[in-house]
Amino acid sequence: MARPVTYAYRAYGLSCLSDAAIPGFSLEPIASPKSDILVELCPSGPAWVQEARKLAASLRHRKAEGPNSVAASYTLTAYGAEEYFELAYNDGTQFITDRLARRVWGTYLPPLTMDDLAVYLRGPVMGFLLRRRDVMALHASAVAVEGRAVVLCGPSESGKSTTAAALALRGVPVLSDDITALSDSSAGFQVEPGYPRICLWPDAVRDLLGQPDALPRLTPTWEKCFLPLDGNKAKFEAHGKPLGAVYLLAPRAAEANAPRIEEVGAREALLELVQNTYMNWLLDRNQRAAEFDALSRLVTQVPMRRVVPHADPGRIGELCDLILADAGCLSADCNSTSMISKR
Repeated sequence: MARPVTYAYRAYGLSCLSDAAIPGFSLEPIASPKSDILVELCPSGPAWVQEARKLAASLRHRKAEGPNSVAASYTLTAYGAEEYFELAYNDGTQFITDRLARRVWGTYLPPLTMDDLAVYLRGPVMGFLLRRRDVMALHASAVAVEGRAVVLCGPSESGKSTTAAALALRGVPVLSDDITALSDSSAGFQVEPGYPRICLWPDAVRDLLGQPDALPRLTPTWEKCFLPLDGNKAKFEAHGKPLGAVYLLAPRAAEANAPRIEEVGAREALLELVQNTYMNWLLDRNQRAAEFDALSRLVTQVPMRRVVPHADPGRIGELCDLILADAGCLSADCNSTSMISKR
């Protein structure tokens, strides 16, 4: 029997109703029994999940990570004629969603907890649901500067979360961490808020706060931590903001002129954004074409910058100064060439 839906959330521009509390999401009043996504976390699985598992299964994608990887291994399985999909992780956590990503069920095995399940749900599972719903999502973190969204984009371990956290500790509101969902309309691109946390590894916590254990862990079973965006040390921006600028994070450099901001052409920026859209392997030919068209418009409408951080983590404050000054100047529509290094 289905459990009653008693929790309401909003994340990445989508309203979610859930039959269980999801750590890390912000609760909202239940204004309507309808939602974009229904989340069911009952252990045995509702009737529609039981029916899904009776259909023929076919492996769609496998991602195997090495023992020293920061990511988890998983498989994506389709049931029937892609009527349902299952994301199964190597620690026993599983999620099943329908074709249109309107409902999702998840479960976990001991010694894992709801905190562990929530890590996947807030991140890659929501990323998967966004892509199934044709929402463009970048592998990026985003902050709000003078009423506009500033996006920090780059591959894994490029410093997106660390830079966003450093800005947050200066009082800059954070829109999203690791996944940045974009809505596209005639009015332009807007960044939708994710959830009020930034996930950080202990070495990043040490660099920012002096001690690797200065922040709480995401789960009792994992060493990764999180910076709460609860208004104490840092705050969350709960309302979508128009996209003001995109900063492409380059590899860290020990050069004397790092950190620095460089000019980047529209074509070069487009190629990098295409590579850093979230779960882009999910897209079919038509979806790829539509996304390429949207990104092509984005790089001509929104200022694009390349950021070269310094290899010394102690100089992240200088990087924050550069980004805030440049983004503020762009917001004020002034000439910011003094902050850009010519290559």
